[in-house]
Amino acid sequence: MNYLEFHFEVHPLQPASEILIAELGELGFESFLETETGVLAYIPERDFKGLDQVNILQNPDIQISWSSRVIAQQNWNATWEKNFHPIKVGNLCLVRAPFHQAEPVDFDIIIEPKMSFGTGHHETTYMMLALLLEDQLGDQSVLDMGCGTGVLAILAEKKGAATVMGVDIDLWSYENAKENVTRNHCNRIQILQGDADDLGETAFDTILANINRNILLEDIPKYHSHLKQPGALLLSGFYLKDLDAISAKCRQYDLKLEKKKQKNDWVAAKYVH
Repeated sequence: MNYLEFHFEVHPLQPASEILIAELGELGFESFLETETGVLAYIPERDFKGLDQVNILQNPDIQISWSSRVIAQQNWNATWEKNFHPIKVGNLCLVRAPFHQAEPVDFDIIIEPKMSFGTGHHETTYMMLALLLEDQLGDQSVLDMGCGTGVLAILAEKKGAATVMGVDIDLWSYENAKENVTRNHCNRIQILQGDADDLGETAFDTILANINRNILLEDIPKYHSHLKQPGALLLSGFYLKDLDAISAKCRQYDLKLEKKKQKNDWVAAKYVH
């Protein structure tokens, strides 16, 4: 699967770049890197339907120009190494590539994403990492739905989870997550290719799902059916404007909002029962 990389030059930079990222996210763009002059945005080539619905591109008060190129699977590593910088979540967790220097933190996570995303750069992944850092996972069973690179599953094991299952429907994410699990010397993580319908009868103390609004709303009943009581459901991949709809769906299954984090317009929320 090839990806398209769009290089947007934005003036004035803020808040236009944040608005641009929010609108592109609605169209299926999966990952973003903010630059000194704009935004790099990535979308699977098969999912790209054009930019006609990006309203900010029509704003006469904002100047946005762009170019695009195809990134083949075999070229992703070079693109990644050129653009990726380490991410530190608080003073506890560092997410870095193999070519970055380690730092003295409690949780050092090495990620080489190839064609999958979920590295800590996007607001949703960053906030999910932050929520996990606040939780006690010792001896718990944890499910990471839509695991991507496996970064959340890896942090869960490093925080003491007894068993961790990571699930992703995308073949590249499945293969990449398995590689990253090995790279981080994790031995209590099982990676599966599939979706919420492939979980069988397994139940978990904590379920993580950083996907998108529509899939979350559809799958919250499935997550609930696999969640122990008491248990915690950590969700992200949606905007602040969607929080009421997500919370309403959770309340139908006696899942109450315990806390949330917000970064720009993105939200991560923890629900418990």
